[in-house]
Amino acid sequence: MFYEFLYDLHIYFSPFNVFKYITFRTSLAIFTALFATFIIAPYIIKWLQRISMTQQIRDDGPKNHYSKAGTPTMGGIIILLAISISMAMWGNFSNIYICLIMFSLIAFGIVGFIDDYLKVIKKNSNGLRAKYKFTAQSIIAFAICGFLYLAPTDPYSTVLSVPFFKKWLFDLGIFYIFFAVFVIVGASNAVNLTDGIDGLAIGLVAIATLTYAAFVYISGHAVFARYLQVLYLPGVGELAVFCGAMLGASLGFLWYNSHPAEVFMGDIGALSLGGALGTLAVMTKHEIVLAVVGGIFVIETISVVIQVLYYKCTKKRIFKMAPLHHHFEIKGWKEPKIIVRFWIIGIILALISLSTLKLR
Repeated sequence: MFYEFLYDLHIYFSPFNVFKYITFRTSLAIFTALFATFIIAPYIIKWLQRISMTQQIRDDGPKNHYSKAGTPTMGGIIILLAISISMAMWGNFSNIYICLIMFSLIAFGIVGFIDDYLKVIKKNSNGLRAKYKFTAQSIIAFAICGFLYLAPTDPYSTVLSVPFFKKWLFDLGIFYIFFAVFVIVGASNAVNLTDGIDGLAIGLVAIATLTYAAFVYISGHAVFARYLQVLYLPGVGELAVFCGAMLGASLGFLWYNSHPAEVFMGDIGALSLGGALGTLAVMTKHEIVLAVVGGIFVIETISVVIQVLYYKCTKKRIFKMAPLHHHFEIKGWKEPKIIVRFWIIGIILALISLSTLKLR
């Protein structure tokens, strides 16, 4: 895209040669998305307020959430725009992985937009019915995984690698597609469930994105991949630029989403970011690692599953409220304490995930 124009100028002025390097463009992608967020966020927030695209608070939720009523939602539009602007400038769209990850981001974002639209504009508190949402997510994930399965650029399209063990590679054949779909759809919904208090989900997304930036760069670099004994995937290193854009947009959005939030990202943001993380995991063959680096997302999801199943069997609740962050809210923890402690755990899990690169 735009970087190609600048790179072509290296014929006349050699310093422009720097634009061919992924690390340099990743840095530019971070700052571009970050500043794009700062520029467009105030206008989008005012626009959302003007059209009454504001958060509806559940009656059965924590009492301290009543003060959040009227806060603009669907702020995920800001994130998607910032990432798109950054990628238009620094992304290489001749790379199939870049095209697929952008498709994942936007497609899941459309599902989230429909869900938010039904909740806010149509005053349907449940939004898009679960079966329709899950079906749409599954179709998107199947399209991505099917393409990767057939793509000649991926030499390990059906292989599942196990962290910490360099020789534990399992060829699942066509069944890998179903596993990968589960990873992508699960990640999308897990981020959505975690997005319940100011800044929690977007902060964890930023941590996970930074971690995966390391994974994709190493997996796409022949020398580093061989040294660290990870699968070498030609072309996947370009995804580091996308990770940079996603990190910058996440940090910029956190500026407005931190407690007390000026805007919520809504399903359009949560579903798209979660879907993108799941797609990154599948593309880099680090699907299992996602369960570690995104451990908080997994725990939040499991807390909901346990709560629902236990209540159906006993008519009693294990947690005061699910997802887990609401349990601590009702116990009396302040939002900032919950958020920071969950972030700390997220950072620890990210470090553990990075250790899998060396401990093999």
